[in-house]
Amino acid sequence: MPVEWQPVRQSRTHELVLRSIEERVFAGELRAGDRLPPERELAPVLGVSRSALREALRVLETVGVLAAQPGRGPDAGARIVRNPDDALGRLLRLHFALGSYSLQDVLEARVVLERSSVEAAARHAPAEDLDEAARLVSGMAEPGIGVDAFNDLDTRFHVLLARSSGNALTSTLTSAVRESVRPLILRALEAAEDWPATAQALNAEHRSLLALVREGEGGPASELVERHIRGLHGTLVEGPVTPEEDPRKRP
Repeated sequence: MPVEWQPVRQSRTHELVLRSIEERVFAGELRAGDRLPPERELAPVLGVSRSALREALRVLETVGVLAAQPGRGPDAGARIVRNPDDALGRLLRLHFALGSYSLQDVLEARVVLERSSVEAAARHAPAEDLDEAARLVSGMAEPGIGVDAFNDLDTRFHVLLARSSGNALTSTLTSAVRESVRPLILRALEAAEDWPATAQALNAEHRSLLALVREGEGGPASELVERHIRGLHGTLVEGPVTPEEDPRKRP
């Protein structure tokens, strides 16, 4: 029987380096906190140039699994870390800007994630997380608070409730989805005809949501968070969207 040959997949050098490091992570040989050997040692061991090694390390740093520490001494070099939140948020933001997902996609994802997270938070949230959430709500109620500061605290409040659900992946995904539309939400808040009244109304919902979570009322909390999300985020979907806001609508 004749041998059936298949094309050999060619890879760039830095992709081979990535694969080598990934295999060691999957095998448990590299864990969070471990430090990679210096470039001058690791490159010849892998049989690659230092420029190819640096390219692979930059990719790993971008996806949030590597932190590079320049300089000399015991703390210099690259270290394996676990930092998915920023990486996923950056990636999702880029794909949203490129039109991979519509505003409606993001809205529905937020609803599903946050309904689930606040319902779980009502059962599992540690008291210290809820106390921190209360401080964020108080911060949003400060007289004269600006749109930027309110939006930052608002984001932290929603991500904190997701984290308090006890599900780290839900927290990360909630953070990434919320961050992907941060600029649009910021512009929607800036466009409010009466910003103080808008801030007060939004924060009243935050306060009610936090109270329901504290009382263990997961069902009502999930209903309220959906209304809350659809109230502001929903206006972005229903209202006129410029090409800059949704690349899918570009001519």
